[in-house]
Amino acid sequence: MFLNCNNQPNSLPYYNSPDFTPYFLNRSNEIKSIISHKIGNFKAKSHQLNNFSKESLKGKVHIANFMFTSCTNICPIMTNNLKIVSEAYKNHPEFLMISFSVTPWIDSIPKLQSFAKSYGITAKNWHLLTGKKSEIYRLARKSYFAEKNFGYSKDSTEFLHTEHVILVDRKLRLRGIYNSTLKLEMNQLVEDIGLLIED
Repeated sequence: MFLNCNNQPNSLPYYNSPDFTPYFLNRSNEIKSIISHKIGNFKAKSHQLNNFSKESLKGKVHIANFMFTSCTNICPIMTNNLKIVSEAYKNHPEFLMISFSVTPWIDSIPKLQSFAKSYGITAKNWHLLTGKKSEIYRLARKSYFAEKNFGYSKDSTEFLHTEHVILVDRKLRLRGIYNSTLKLEMNQLVEDIGLLIED
C-alpha cells in the first residue's frame, strides 16, 4: 500500500511521462491540473472479432501488454503469468485485458485465435489485438510508455519487445507498470486492479 507524507493510506500513483515519475495525488483539481497524459486513439481487431479503439476502454480499468505469437522467450512466461490476473478478474464487467501483437503483419485473427486456444485463454474480457504496425508501435511507446524512456524516441522501424504490463484507470490515465515475467508482480497487479475498480 502506498503512503503519502502524512502516513495516510493513499491510492495508486499517476504517471505522466516515460520515466514513470510517480505523482501521489488525492485532490481532483490537482489531478486535473497535473496529469495530462492519457491513452491516445487507435483502431485494432480482437481475436474475438471485436473492433477495438480508445472508446472501448473508457469507463473500464484495463491492463495492456505487447507480445507476438511466434515469441519463444518472454512471451510464454508473460502469457502464463497474466493468467493469474485473468483468473482473478475473469469476465469482470469493469475490467479488460488487452494484448497487442507487435508482429501484426504475421499475427492474423486465426493466428491469435490459435494462440489463445494453446494457452487456454477463454476469458471474454481478455482480447488479443492485431492492427497496423505503425499504430501499435506508436501506441506502445507514446501512450503506454511500454519501453519507458528507452523506447520513447524510437519509431516503428525498430522492433518492440517488452515484458512490461501497464495498468490504466477508467479515465485512460497510467497508474502502474509491472514486470510480467515475475509472479510476485502479477500478484501485486491483482491487488492494484482491485483498488482502481473500487475507486
